[in-house]
This record gives sequence, structure tokens and C-alpha cells, in this order.
Amino acid sequence: MKFNRLEDVNLDGKAVLVRLDLNVPLSDGKILDDTRIQASLPTLKYLQSKNAKIAIMSHLGRPKGKANPKYSLAPVGERLAEILNCEVIMVNDYHKEPADQVLKQLGKNQIMMLENLRFHAAETANDSEFAQVLIKGVDFYVNDAFGAAHRAHASVVAAPNYVPKDHCFPGFLMTKEIDALDKLKNSPKVPFTVVIGGAKVSDKIGVILSLLEKCNHLLIGGAMAYTLLKFKGFRVGASKVEEDKMDLVEAIFRNAESRKVSIELPVDHVCAEAFDANASATVVDDINIPDNMMGLDIGPKTIAKYQEIIKASSTVLWNGPMGVFEWSAFAKGTTAVAEEISRCPGYTVVGGGESVAAAQKAGVASKIKHVSTGGGASLEFLEGTQLPGIKALEIV
Repeated sequence: MKFNRLEDVNLDGKAVLVRLDLNVPLSDGKILDDTRIQASLPTLKYLQSKNAKIAIMSHLGRPKGKANPKYSLAPVGERLAEILNCEVIMVNDYHKEPADQVLKQLGKNQIMMLENLRFHAAETANDSEFAQVLIKGVDFYVNDAFGAAHRAHASVVAAPNYVPKDHCFPGFLMTKEIDALDKLKNSPKVPFTVVIGGAKVSDKIGVILSLLEKCNHLLIGGAMAYTLLKFKGFRVGASKVEEDKMDLVEAIFRNAESRKVSIELPVDHVCAEAFDANASATVVDDINIPDNMMGLDIGPKTIAKYQEIIKASSTVLWNGPMGVFEWSAFAKGTTAVAEEISRCPGYTVVGGGESVAAAQKAGVASKIKHVSTGGGASLEFLEGTQLPGIKALEIV
């Protein structure tokens, strides 16, 4: 992959449209986690230092093509203004307001922000007319929204089509994500361990089969582990199982065997009689789970086994929690894995919203080599899918 470099052009006084991923969690208009805002800062600060006229655009939530105050980017604009010590001017209806005129008249200490792109159904439809509204009056286009790179949306794919190819760039976060994940995909140092969890095998079958071609160990946790354990003939009690996905599980084991990849499954469990935050946690010191119980976390023997493998690895990729980590009684497995990955001296990458949240909750995110901002985008990239947002920026 080859891209134009932002550092190679004169940006002084130029109008730059920047697609960011500012899809932060909000509650009553308050930002709960500003990780994605912080991740956008290197590109924004660079553009400020080069005296560019900056217009920001992003989506937030799923407002389904209609304006909804609940999903307004206004709180994000306020947070950016605070961090960057500048004025952020919101443009709410850029179909009617002359956003290009606002952009042209921006002062040195001002940034323009377009209201939530997904207030317009044309955004998710990758509409060309909407894209032309977005780029009106723009000299350069920058995409720094890796988390949206797998979406063929107007701001991601159509918009750069209306800007000269040599005026389109990946931002610094986009470049960092591509470099980090490319390293995993093409040249991981061995032993390469993939720790994967979450609810469903079906959600991650593509990335699992792709990574089986490169990794040495696959450590399974989360609800998906019970589907694999049942396939192997073990009793999983009332645990969540994808009964209709056993063909996918068979494909995983078949591919792992042909490539001599070890698949590690939980050998003990933390269980409860009901899926409830207040349920009593019981350690089941056996691979089989009693009929009246469901697995909600990996047990202490499994934790120790997974820690030993991670410790001896040169490359580790983690995607997906080991249990219901939001509930403290069932968070020990996820926390232990996060802490062990943070101690691993090899190249460590965490991808996926829940894994990132778990690493942050454990207080170890800063000790991991690369924390990806893209959940679905990072998985599709590792599967080998050509992401439309990246393709739109590539040069021959």
C-alpha cells in the first residue's frame, strides 16, 4: 500500500477537511470516554501548527439518517475546544448553511465542525451529491478515521473522489493503525499467540481462519469457548452455545490441525446459575460444567495456562474478553489476560472495543504496544479484506 504523505505538502492557509472517528460514548450529553478524541489529536495539532483552515467531520451513534439531539457532536466540539485551546464552530445544517464560507473565514484559533454525518441518510448511502456538499471549498482531504475505514460511506469513499488524488491523505492515526496491523498480517515474530474471545464464533470466523495461517497458538475465551467445548464433546451446562455453527467450529479445528496451530480451550470455569450481575460466582474445577450452571469467565487454571503461553510469545494479538468483564465477579480472567499481555516484552496489539475497554479498566492500556481504535475495521483488515476507506486513499 502506498499513500501520499501529509508532511510533503504546504498547508499554510489551505482548507483541510478531516474525517475523524469521534464516535465516543455519551450519557446525558456527557462524554464517558474521550479515547477517540485523544487519538485524533496528533493530526489536528499538526494541521494547526501548519496554519491550515481545519474542518472536522465525524459520525456518532446510529441516529438512522435523522437529526437527533441525543447524538449531537456538540459535546465533542466542546471537549476539543478545551484540549486544543481554540474555538470550535459548529455547522449544523451544511445543506443550507454556506459551510465553505465559514471555512474560508476561519481565524487562526478556530476550527469548524460539521454536525453528525449520520443525521443524513445520504452519508451511509455513499451518496455522491452529499459528498460534494462535504468537500465544497476544500483544498485537501484527510481521513484519520480508521474505525470507519470498513464503511463505504460518503465521507469515507465518495468524498475523496471529488478531491485531486494528490490532495488526499491518511492522517497520522490511520497510518499508525495500518502499519501496526500490517505487521501482524505480514511479518509477525514467532511464537505468535492470538487471544480471542467474545460471544459468537460466527462473528469472528473470518479473522480466526485468516490468523490460523500465521499464528502458533489460539487461546479461546468468552462465550464462544463453550461452542468449541461442546463440539469437542464436553458438557457446557446452560452456557451460551451456537448450536447451528458447528460447521464453522469444525473448519477451525481442521485448519488448525493442518497448520499445526495449538487451540487452547478453558479447562476450568467461573460459573453462575443465572446470567445476572448479582449472581453468586462459583469456580468449577473441571472442564465440564454442571447442567444447572453457565460459564461466565475462565477459571484460575485456565488463567495460569494462558499466562504461560502469552509470557513466552514474541507477538500477541488480543480481541475479545474472556468473560462478562463488566461484572466484577466475572472479570478476573479478562483482567489477568490484559495484565499478562501488558507485561509481555514482545509486540502486543489489542483490537476491538470491548478488549480496549477491558485493558483500560485494568489500567494497562498504556503498556500495550498498539491499542487499535477500530473494532470491525481491524478485524476485516486482518482477514485480508480491502477496506474501502483505505482503498480510496491509495496511490499507484
